[in-house]
Amino acid sequence: MGLRFSHPQAPHDSLHLPVRPRPVTAEVSPHVPTPPRRYPTPPPRGQRPPRARQPAQQPAGRPVKQRRRPRWVKRAATGFSVTVLAAAGIGHGVVTSLDTEIARVDAFKDMKNRPKGGNGMNVLLVGTDGRDKITKVEKDKYRLGGAPCHCTDTVMIVHISEDRDRASVVSLPRDSYAEMPEHVDRNSGDRHKAHPVKLNAAYAEGGPNLTVRTVEHMTKVKIDHYLEVDFTSFMKTVDVLGGVEICTSRPLQDSYTGLNLPVGTHRLNGGAALQYVRTRHVDGSSDLGRMKRQQRFLAALISKATSSGVLLNPLKFRDVSRTLLGSVRADKGFGTNEMLALGRAMRGFSPKSSEFTTVPLRSEGVQVPGIGSTLKWDPVRSAKLFQALRDDRPLAAHNLGRKAIVDVSPQQIRVQVDNAAGVPGLGKRVDNALRATGFRTSRVPGNVPGMLLKRTIVAYDPRWDRSAKSLATALPGCQMRAVRGQGATLKVLAGQDFKQVRPVGAEDAYQGEFGAVTGDQVVCQKS
Repeated sequence: MGLRFSHPQAPHDSLHLPVRPRPVTAEVSPHVPTPPRRYPTPPPRGQRPPRARQPAQQPAGRPVKQRRRPRWVKRAATGFSVTVLAAAGIGHGVVTSLDTEIARVDAFKDMKNRPKGGNGMNVLLVGTDGRDKITKVEKDKYRLGGAPCHCTDTVMIVHISEDRDRASVVSLPRDSYAEMPEHVDRNSGDRHKAHPVKLNAAYAEGGPNLTVRTVEHMTKVKIDHYLEVDFTSFMKTVDVLGGVEICTSRPLQDSYTGLNLPVGTHRLNGGAALQYVRTRHVDGSSDLGRMKRQQRFLAALISKATSSGVLLNPLKFRDVSRTLLGSVRADKGFGTNEMLALGRAMRGFSPKSSEFTTVPLRSEGVQVPGIGSTLKWDPVRSAKLFQALRDDRPLAAHNLGRKAIVDVSPQQIRVQVDNAAGVPGLGKRVDNALRATGFRTSRVPGNVPGMLLKRTIVAYDPRWDRSAKSLATALPGCQMRAVRGQGATLKVLAGQDFKQVRPVGAEDAYQGEFGAVTGDQVVCQKS
């Protein structure tokens, strides 16, 4: 793809058509009048003009004429050029008008001693409450009651690679323990010295500017642009896309938000999607589980935008752009050229172009006097993660293919493989394949003498039935057999039907050093 941001003085669409110079047939003296141009007399109707006899060889000194292209080639090229120019013109017109409509914030005012910039572009994406803009009907339907908190619900660093081939999304928990720089409280006007807080307090006390300063101080990653999305713009964008498809391997019910999704695949409209990304009471993972769902939703949103042709259709792109950018707040530097370049780059995106992770944590629920329960980052692993962003390196292993989503991560499941088919080397082959997918195999496969099992069996203790179902998903067509008292280690009796292991992964599985997953690994699987 290789698209880059154009220079501010460059043409808006960076589309240059070659201009063929007109051939000069004769040198005309300014003092000699040009003879009148003569046109040949047309032949009578129904007769072809006589062909001029071509010389066998061009005279020396004259250029050899190039062979003329067929007329249909010229027409096709002209039509394609007109189409591209028209599409680009519509896109530029839409973005130019939006540039004047976007609410602007001075997110980088008077900032000093900032981190050194790296390769690629870093956008701080902030999701705010904004329930004061929601209608009463929507508040009641989607359980958005209460007063707006004017705080951040979501904080993410979105890193766009230098070659525009990859987007890395790093979630920063809003309850993260943070060291807030010295600042003036925008509510009271009081000057505060540097002090510890929760991360979301930065927006409440100092708005976008203090939020950017705090994130840069914590991550040592230079933020290039700031983008703020509220409940209203989120819901409208999902609706104009026609809804987003979400799948879940377990029921999701939350009495606080009203979310109620059974196992399976669901198309969510804007309101239901907001319930999905706000839910934090479906299990014991609280905010961490919610961030995983937000990442899965972003992957699904990218999948919908790219598969439905929104980024290639100027009219659809116009509608989505107007809906999203018409109700967001951005820094003053995020203008027409940046939006056009980013839009062109995203046209080549797909779910596998994106990767998602959460900053590594050292501990959860640490009580800090005056702050309450906080999340502290792992100092070593988080530093390596942010260094990878500065170095523009991928966070996840790409091109691994799609994975089936299971309830329990393979990394948490112990497996003993036995060859029960009498096929030489089968046990080792199954053991290696399961280990490559993430299962904790014994690496010492056994043999069951005298057994010629046709169908593979997964033997499990009923107390570990969720793990057994996850393992069975990786072995399509296998038979599950409950064995009381077997213990935590699952057993695979490899049968003659074994062909291969299906890649699987859980929503909370750590893939690679930073726990990152690619978008194609977490979107719904197509049958």
